[in-house]
Amino acid sequence: MQGRVTCFPWQGILPQMNLQVPPLRAGLFGIGLEAYWPQFQGLKERLEGYVRAVSKKLERPDVEIINLGLIDSPERAMEAGHQFRREDVDVIFLYVTTYALSSTVLPVVRRAKVPVIILNLQPTSAIDYVAFNTMGDRTRMTGDWLAHCSACPVPEIANVFKRTGIPFHQVTGVLEEDPVCWNEIGAWLDAARVANVMSHNRLGLMGHCYNGMLDIASDTTRHIATFGGHMEIVEVEELAALRRGVSDSKAMRRVGEFREIFDVQADCPEVELMRAARTSLALDELVSLKNLGSLAYYHMGSGCPELEDVISSVILGNSLLTARGIPVAGEYEVKNVQAMKILDAFGVGGSFTEYYAMDFADDVVLMGHDGPGHIAIAGSRTKVRPLGVYHGKVGQGLSVEMSVKHGPVTLLSIVEDRNGSLFFLAAEGESVPGPILEIGNTNSRYKFPIGARSFVNNWNSHGPAHHCAVGVGHISHKLAKLAALLNIRIEVVC
Repeated sequence: MQGRVTCFPWQGILPQMNLQVPPLRAGLFGIGLEAYWPQFQGLKERLEGYVRAVSKKLERPDVEIINLGLIDSPERAMEAGHQFRREDVDVIFLYVTTYALSSTVLPVVRRAKVPVIILNLQPTSAIDYVAFNTMGDRTRMTGDWLAHCSACPVPEIANVFKRTGIPFHQVTGVLEEDPVCWNEIGAWLDAARVANVMSHNRLGLMGHCYNGMLDIASDTTRHIATFGGHMEIVEVEELAALRRGVSDSKAMRRVGEFREIFDVQADCPEVELMRAARTSLALDELVSLKNLGSLAYYHMGSGCPELEDVISSVILGNSLLTARGIPVAGEYEVKNVQAMKILDAFGVGGSFTEYYAMDFADDVVLMGHDGPGHIAIAGSRTKVRPLGVYHGKVGQGLSVEMSVKHGPVTLLSIVEDRNGSLFFLAAEGESVPGPILEIGNTNSRYKFPIGARSFVNNWNSHGPAHHCAVGVGHISHKLAKLAALLNIRIEVVC
């Protein structure tokens, strides 16, 4: 995957948002057969070494590995299931080291009740047949073979999981020097980590839906049932109250930060910059007080000058929050802020977008949106422009204009079907150079391998809302793994 957002480009200019998300707790256990140990000298120690090697390879800064070692009997399996429950693991990696009875697996996974990924990893890409057949001792030869037969019990395990209704996933490959295999395992870890982020995320809901946008309405209870987390109702009045307490000196410092971070155009009035700065500081404080990991908002502010003043000056502050890992979606788009948070948790951004126009001459789709953008995935410094009118919304003020950096991109929409279930809709394409609409909005040119016409028709056929999220890099394979862990479906258009 190219284009990963590794850090906020202006780290150090603004304070980081310290979200309280516990690390992913990944359980690991290997399986063996207790009857083998007295028969084949050194086999158990050899397999235990393999389990330690896997544990080492699974290590990440944001992942805790709970390694229970080699489980080789039903009694130990029962205790392992209890231990994984006590350790509160989020996912289990089951490493099949050799032939083992399914009765040493089922008690572990059944009690733990978390997703399980079977690692069918052979220690080498092939047995050295010449060396093996010249050992001269058939007991030693059998012991060596048993150290390579990880594939043997996987059908038995799969059979038992299927018959007991336990979902499982598989990775087949080689313990060492198999980048394809370990990239896939890494993708499973990434997906599990994102599932963990979502399960602890606090999504703020401020205001109300945009009047008449029937596609935006969503069942928030279904979201919590699917992703976990919490939704916190936040009043616009709370933001206004915090804004009143922002001093002139703090607002002036934030204006200076704006000028460092953004490409502030010469026609931006200072009074508008100060207005946006006060609101930006109030937004930071609100997010900190509520421990929010994302925010969906929309409010007219009509009839109350203070609230209109607040809500018409949020774009710069919300763009900064989005770039610092707190995605903010306008128009109260709950489904899309969830998609933005998922892409951001994968480290690829997640900017709010919709169709702008089609360029049939160049076979591209222009996509963007007014309001906040994920400025950390912009191709260059994001411009700040004054707008005399926010189209379709109340007020006027400053807005951001950016294009997503050129290269591979992934689009993600969370779709609610007629039965109320949520599913992923994804597509991979490329952000390409060319003219954009310089109207003070985020907008980019996207090319898709199936062509612009087919992309639009195929995407629309799944009934998504008119918004989606865009991130840099191609990560549909990771989104598919996240969907599997969440037990929801995914449709990949291209």
